[in-house]
Amino acid sequence: MRPTEVQFADEKTKKAFNEMNEYSLKNFIERAFLDIRNNPFCGIQIPKKLIPREYLLKYNVKNLWKYNLPNAWRLIYSVQGGELIIFAIILEWMDHKTYERRFNY
Repeated sequence: MRPTEVQFADEKTKKAFNEMNEYSLKNFIERAFLDIRNNPFCGIQIPKKLIPREYLLKYNVKNLWKYNLPNAWRLIYSVQGGELIIFAIILEWMDHKTYERRFNY
């Protein structure tokens, strides 16, 4: 498998992560980054028909993955392949209630 680089979708997401004060959640997300670097397909793939329109318009994603964090939090990311490296693009993280609303469950 090609090496994987984890990146944030935009500066706003990166800033939110860097300024996060809830250290236990931040540690869980950092652990997720390690798992995703080791295997970008370790999450659960979200069917294409369920990708929210907002993600399609804002990020132009072709696929979407969900990584389950402790305490019912979710990390949402997309995987893009380059010739030499795979990019895992972190879109956002959210609690379960927000996740259900975003994905119309």
